[in-house]
Amino acid sequence: MRSGDKEKERIHIYNKRNICFVGVDMHKEKHCAVVIDCWMEKIGEVNFENRPSKFPAFVEDIRKICGTRDFVFGLEDTRGFGRNLASYLTGRKFEVKHVNPAYTSAVRLSNPIVYKDDSYDAYCVARVLRDMVDTLQDAKHEDVYWAIRQLVKRRDMIVKNNVMNKNQLHSQLSYSYPSYKKLFAQVDGKSALCFWENYPSPEHIWSTTSEKIYETIKPVHQALKIERIHAIIDMIKKDGNTQKGYQEERDSIVRNIVKDIKNNQELIKDIEEQLRKLLPQTGYKLQTMPGIDLITESKIVSEIGDINRFPDSDKLARFMGLAPVHFSSAGKGKDERCRNGNRELNAIFHFLAIQMVAISPSGKPRHPVFREYFEQKVKEGKNKPQALVCVARRLVRIIYGMMKTKTEYRPYEKTDDKN
Repeated sequence: MRSGDKEKERIHIYNKRNICFVGVDMHKEKHCAVVIDCWMEKIGEVNFENRPSKFPAFVEDIRKICGTRDFVFGLEDTRGFGRNLASYLTGRKFEVKHVNPAYTSAVRLSNPIVYKDDSYDAYCVARVLRDMVDTLQDAKHEDVYWAIRQLVKRRDMIVKNNVMNKNQLHSQLSYSYPSYKKLFAQVDGKSALCFWENYPSPEHIWSTTSEKIYETIKPVHQALKIERIHAIIDMIKKDGNTQKGYQEERDSIVRNIVKDIKNNQELIKDIEEQLRKLLPQTGYKLQTMPGIDLITESKIVSEIGDINRFPDSDKLARFMGLAPVHFSSAGKGKDERCRNGNRELNAIFHFLAIQMVAISPSGKPRHPVFREYFEQKVKEGKNKPQALVCVARRLVRIIYGMMKTKTEYRPYEKTDDKN
């Protein structure tokens, strides 16, 4: 069968006159569902709680509204608030489509007077479902990808929280230890945190000895030498008197921040251990590629999910906004950079491309093949940001192939044509 015939067959899969379209606007506590027919006439509305115990009654209400006609569901959110409903419906073999919120927003904004409420949002979802039912993706219930996504989001939140704690620690230490940046290589390292927690201000140092300070920090820093403690004390003495009023209360703030940082670091370790157990269940082996560690692979998998929902690497590139977009009018136009798409995934591949073309301190490229490809694009007339996009696009093809076939990374090796 020719591709054109296949396309016509796909368009006529649904006999729309005999189908009702159920658009569901998802919320944390309650959902709103609107049922329309093929002429976009609203024939019913159901409001129900976001609890699995209420879903059977919701389905029965939809059956009563639709009568003898078949029906298909369109959910605007199948990962967040709508995940329980999507799981329930797909588990009972109902046809469920995922409706991109961008489509719903476009329908809402197409009116001369724009307004918004739950009922109208659900109606917009139903309209998109009616117009695009042949092309919308099926909602899939995949626990492993959802769990990975939740862990990644939780880790990102803790990391951001730790950045805030670290900034607050910088601010507090600058009052008591003006030269605090010279005392330790990292202000949030193990030995540094141990020091700040036990000696939040110089007054605690003057009331003890260098030997006791050494014994306090030694358990978390086995390579520590007493000479380093003497050097730290000398630098603190050179700062002069930094004692101010209400020092005890300010010391408690430092200790509190340190405890938060240490607790968050432990939480991050626990999450990474969970990710280390979950990722092998996906079958992907992205960490075999240089530049991709546990966290990078987790973020890629959390954003992409099941790779089979993308028929080829071009669709994946469009999903993350790496493919050019054509703008034209009156027969004239050009391709321009896409600024939409999944920006989280776009940023991951952007920084991954930077790693691939980086030069090591010894002056040698870390990944000669990608560096050569980058320089080739620059010679062709592209500027460096454009050449970097080309590298990212090549990475998309490679990673797509690795995920599709679930194989390890096989580095490209040049062959010598000479006999």
